[in-house]
Amino acid sequence: MRAWSVAAPGPVEEGGLRFVARPVPEPGDDELLVHVRACGVCRTDLHVAEGDLPVHRPGVTPGHEVVGVVAGLGAAVRGFAVGERVGAAWLRRTDGTCAYCVRGSENLCPASRYTGWDADGGYAEYTVVPAAFAYRLPGGVDDVSLAPLLCAGIIGHRALRRASLPPGGRLGLYGFGGSAHLCAQVALAEGATVHVLTRGASARKLALELGAASARDSSEMPPEPLDSAILFAPVGDLVPLALRALDRGGVLAIAGIHLSDVPALHYESELFYEKEVRSVTSNTREDGREFLALAARHRVRATTHTYPLSEADRALRDLKAGRFDGAAVLVNDLS
Repeated sequence: MRAWSVAAPGPVEEGGLRFVARPVPEPGDDELLVHVRACGVCRTDLHVAEGDLPVHRPGVTPGHEVVGVVAGLGAAVRGFAVGERVGAAWLRRTDGTCAYCVRGSENLCPASRYTGWDADGGYAEYTVVPAAFAYRLPGGVDDVSLAPLLCAGIIGHRALRRASLPPGGRLGLYGFGGSAHLCAQVALAEGATVHVLTRGASARKLALELGAASARDSSEMPPEPLDSAILFAPVGDLVPLALRALDRGGVLAIAGIHLSDVPALHYESELFYEKEVRSVTSNTREDGREFLALAARHRVRATTHTYPLSEADRALRDLKAGRFDGAAVLVNDLS
């Protein structure tokens, strides 16, 4: 098969992502072999490719928003059938026995492993996924539309819950890419007032089309104090701005796995009055199941831009340069 490999982590413009030939992987006893149909392009893939995240598997194949069909079953797998459509997401394995897993916080498991970072992901014709971490996907939605839901959607959903938005509350979204535009749709469906703060003019236009009450540059203040805010842009300089935009008792959730350094905070104007900052770490499988059900109920749809799987390097360069709004999705043009 053909697959993309992070041969030399560094700027994606410099060709460190290589298109290579590899054997079709063999599923382990508890795994599914998946023929990839579509794979979303996530900013985390960019962090893996450029070395912002430390190398966990040399030459790894990125991609963790995978939609495909089961092409093979491990010896111990039950409940799946060849030809069934499934999804693979970021969280790949946990130990299931640590204190975090036992209390329902498997996203904090110290032994957790991740698709496209610890193991080869979906920028390939085939991939494998542990059956216990594969998602059953709703019918009536095409592969391209589903792919971004499997990370961008799930992480946005967890970030929204971490932000503790009160019913009918005022939510600020900093950055408006793949995850934020899905999060906004859920928040709006649940009755929130959404204000978007992002640098891209096309992203601000999309926000207003989806129903945001306002869309301004990320350097500006929203038109009213916020009950909650979510930082999707991996820009630490935005943390003080977002905190100043919060009303008393407001919560800022930081959704990214990577963030540039946060400048010194001014206690009185940015943290006083019981404002809170919370991080978001991966997701649980329950987060995923809950979000996929919500997405179906509220008809959440990703704004997508497709690229052939054979041009994944171009998709990552375009993501880095902000050349599209919404989410990019790789479509298997090889098999």
